[in-house]
Amino acid sequence: MRQPGDRAPAPPPLDLVQDLVNTVDIEMERDHLTTVADLRGFCAAHSLKAPRLTKDDVAQIRMLREELRAVAGAHAGEDVPPETLRQLSGRLAAAPLRLVIHSAGDVTIRPAPGVTGASALVAQVASAIIAAQAAGTWSRLKACGSVGCRWAYYDRSPAGRSRWCTMSICGSREKMRRYRARS
Repeated sequence: MRQPGDRAPAPPPLDLVQDLVNTVDIEMERDHLTTVADLRGFCAAHSLKAPRLTKDDVAQIRMLREELRAVAGAHAGEDVPPETLRQLSGRLAAAPLRLVIHSAGDVTIRPAPGVTGASALVAQVASAIIAAQAAGTWSRLKACGSVGCRWAYYDRSPAGRSRWCTMSICGSREKMRRYRARS
């Protein structure tokens, strides 16, 4: 999958969420998550165990992907439809998670053991979101403000106000559109 511009990927474990959102390239009209084999490949590329995947799992994960894209858009100042928030909240609330307490006393949230199919990936995503929120990085995962792009990127700008996946492509296009609209 492409990584536009010179943006570095999101830090782990948020990179899992970024990679999931970016399994579709809207601009190039390429969806890399259309079959069970595609989903199995995505899971393998991220060292996730997801045995017994089905076509329904692919459909569920594609819906999750678009719900996450909408939230990434919210991080860039867009409104998320209430129905999307409701669906995503329900999907993540059903994620089978468990608390793991380590010898130093710190706690992490992990997917429950024995989870299969789409539930395993949803649990990994939920765990990554919780960890990113705790680390203060969740709100920096954004969706490009260009309607034809919508690529998920990690905003490393000091003020955290970036709007486009890359200024040299999407940012320039949007500024040119605005300029022409004024002319």
